[in-house]
Amino acid sequence: MTYKWDFGPILQYWSIFRIGLEYTLGFTVASAVVGMAVGLLLTLARRSGWKILFIPAGAVVEIFRCTPALVQLVWCYYALPVVLGLSLAPATAALLALSLYGAAFYSEIFRAGLDSIDRGQWDAAAALGMTPVTMMRRVIAPQALRRMTAPLVSQVVLQLKNTSLISVVTVPDLVYQGQMVASATYKPLEVYTTIAVIYFLILFPLTQGARLLERRRHG
Repeated sequence: MTYKWDFGPILQYWSIFRIGLEYTLGFTVASAVVGMAVGLLLTLARRSGWKILFIPAGAVVEIFRCTPALVQLVWCYYALPVVLGLSLAPATAALLALSLYGAAFYSEIFRAGLDSIDRGQWDAAAALGMTPVTMMRRVIAPQALRRMTAPLVSQVVLQLKNTSLISVVTVPDLVYQGQMVASATYKPLEVYTTIAVIYFLILFPLTQGARLLERRRHG
């Protein structure tokens, strides 16, 4: 028996998909911003040379890099409230998990970017009498940022993909809303095809932009 595709009922629920898309994009932006900020702090702590800072920072990075995002998300939602003795809203737990997961990878990008700057640049800036902050702001950071742009964009793309996981803790993102529509229309194939197309239309330009930046950097 040939399956008859029918997207008509799906289009009637477009407003629900739109709400889910807004949640997805909102969580992507928020978790990327928080993740980059935390990742930068982790990088500075790891480069500080103080064991009291770089050992815990390194442990955080390795823990979040070496465990699945879904496991972290479920743990933050169910286990963290037990550990801390407080309740976390699904959105709070999701943002925390995605941000920390991203922070581990952003930290590695920042570390690699800084390490890629030739040691002579650091020595020359120090010879000119620049303070570490001035050296970083005027000499090192501008060069490192150009090298980090493409990897950062790629990580944001992964961050957007990972938002599809937050539906497991009932955050009404695009996937969660799609599940609701599938239950109402009994059209799961059309629903998830629609979701896939929406993700593709968002992610394809971003991935192409990341590749273009990477080619320019090596060119």
